[in-house]
Amino acid sequence: MPEFSTNHSLDKISFHAESIDFDLQQAEAIAFWLATVVNTENKALQSLSFIFCNDEYLHQLNVEYLQHDTLTDVITFPYSRPEEPIHGDIFISIDRVKENAATFEKPFLNELHRVMVHGTLHLAGFGDKTPEEIQVMRSKEDHYLTILKN
Repeated sequence: MPEFSTNHSLDKISFHAESIDFDLQQAEAIAFWLATVVNTENKALQSLSFIFCNDEYLHQLNVEYLQHDTLTDVITFPYSRPEEPIHGDIFISIDRVKENAATFEKPFLNELHRVMVHGTLHLAGFGDKTPEEIQVMRSKEDHYLTILKN
């Protein structure tokens, strides 16, 4: 299991806004939670940046880097190999999160936290392409959301 130092890990998680005015509520608590997720998944952490943006900004990234001409709520960019400490960026469309929260009748923050842990789990090596991967991903998201609420 990787060495875990709370203060050290929190320094490695950052939150930014691009093309929107957005401040993450309880950023320090969220960073601690995400560091706990990484640690629980037996991964080390080099750096993890969350960039909150709008649909237009994320759509452009989706087209430019992934050749997907669709709206999405999250795009994860890993900069390390699976055996290395996690190093990556997670871009999140606040527009999509708001719409998904309304569609699924969930509070905005619950949906935002789900997307944040989803991206983190991608960087920890979990996929969501097959039905089995989707089931594992959803189960882990639900588990970590429960931890955050406690």
